[in-house]
Amino acid sequence: MRFVTMKDMLEKAKKESYAVGQYNLNTLLWAKPVLEASQEEQAPVILASSDKIVDKLGGFNVIVETIHQMMDELSIDIPVCLHLDHASTVERCKEAIQAGYSSVMIDGSTMPIEENIRLTKQVTNYAKKHGVSVEAEVGTVGGDEDGVKGTVSYASTEDCVRIVEEAGIDALAAALGSVHGPYKGEPKLGFKEMDEISKATEVPLVLHGGSGIPINQIQKSIELGHAKINVNTECAQAWTNSIRNFLLDEKNFDVYQPWLFLDEAYEAIKVIVKEKIVDFGTENKASNSEKCK
Repeated sequence: MRFVTMKDMLEKAKKESYAVGQYNLNTLLWAKPVLEASQEEQAPVILASSDKIVDKLGGFNVIVETIHQMMDELSIDIPVCLHLDHASTVERCKEAIQAGYSSVMIDGSTMPIEENIRLTKQVTNYAKKHGVSVEAEVGTVGGDEDGVKGTVSYASTEDCVRIVEEAGIDALAAALGSVHGPYKGEPKLGFKEMDEISKATEVPLVLHGGSGIPINQIQKSIELGHAKINVNTECAQAWTNSIRNFLLDEKNFDVYQPWLFLDEAYEAIKVIVKEKIVDFGTENKASNSEKCK
């Protein structure tokens, strides 16, 4: 079983005007419902581990081998990309690539653009030798999720063009009003800036903080070049609420075996993933030529 690069997925998605969902693994248990939901809907999928919690999951090699084995056991043959999210150093990207990740994100968004480009270029130079795709970020996405904190700072078109051309990235996360974690009020994305950046760079765009954005804004973002949308908070809320509700039910006060409530938690995540697949237009996009072998 092999992983597909993000570049392969996103170029097809952008061309056909849909978006591939990225679902972060806050525990390796989440891989099963995400993979099953995607397989049932015949949708390509991106599994991601945020750099902040890789070691909590057992490290890069454990993650790679676990996902490979799970794909074999579940007979998963849709396109699956394994992605490192928000890496802050070149060394961590290299570790992920050496372990078998098919995609990495180097996040130099808090640095001056010159330093961001320099850092990103080191990653792309290494990644391309190994057939691995690279995502970078310009501007800063607000909020707090998986230890990634920041205030909203819009990306500039000039900086976006520079990092695409000078660093040779495959996908660009241009911060345009989305936030990590729950939104306070209704999100308002910068569609004018989004359109300008998409046309100027011509690479697939990535929307971080995709949880909680209204469907009309999601669809508009896809129209304007977003081919990857990251989902984490809604899965975390569904998983946690399912377990919390089960354990707070009086009839379950004596329950202590985790397997008794895991099935419901798995289903809660599957519901979210299937909803996102429909919202992003990804159902039945797992073409035979792309399927994992």
